[in-house]
Amino acid sequence: MKRTIATIAAAVLSTGLAQAQDTRDAVNAEITAMFGGVPTFMNEMADAAVVGIWKQTKSLYFTDATALDSKTKALISLAVGAQIPCQYCVWMDTNSARMAGATDQEIAEAVAIAGHTRNMSTIFYGLQTDFDVMKAELGGP
Repeated sequence: MKRTIATIAAAVLSTGLAQAQDTRDAVNAEITAMFGGVPTFMNEMADAAVVGIWKQTKSLYFTDATALDSKTKALISLAVGAQIPCQYCVWMDTNSARMAGATDQEIAEAVAIAGHTRNMSTIFYGLQTDFDVMKAELGGP
C-alpha cells in the first residue's frame, strides 16, 4: 500500500510525536542531566529538529553500543569538520578526541588523511579520471 505524506503526517500527529514543546523539554532535561546545562545552539534549533538531532547524537556518540570507539568517532568527525570546513566541528571534535585519549599525532594524522583525500578527489575530478578504468587497475569490482 502506497503511503502518502499526508497519511504519514497524520500517523505521526496521532502518536503524539508532534508535541514539540513536551519533547524539547524532555531533551533539555536529559542534556542538563548529562552536561549540567543546555548549550545555546541546542535552544536555537527548531522544535521539530531538536528531538531527532539529539536522538541521533546520543545514539552515535554517547553509547558504547556502536562498532566504533569514542576516539575513532571523534577523529573521523574532526577530519570531516576540517574538510567542510566547520570551525565549530574542528574545535569540538578536537576536544572530544583529546578527551577520548587521542594524541596530538593522531589528531594531526586524521587531519592529514582528510587533506590527502580531498587532494586526491580534486585530482581525480579535475583530470576527469575514468572511474571504471581506475577500479579495474586497482583490483576493484
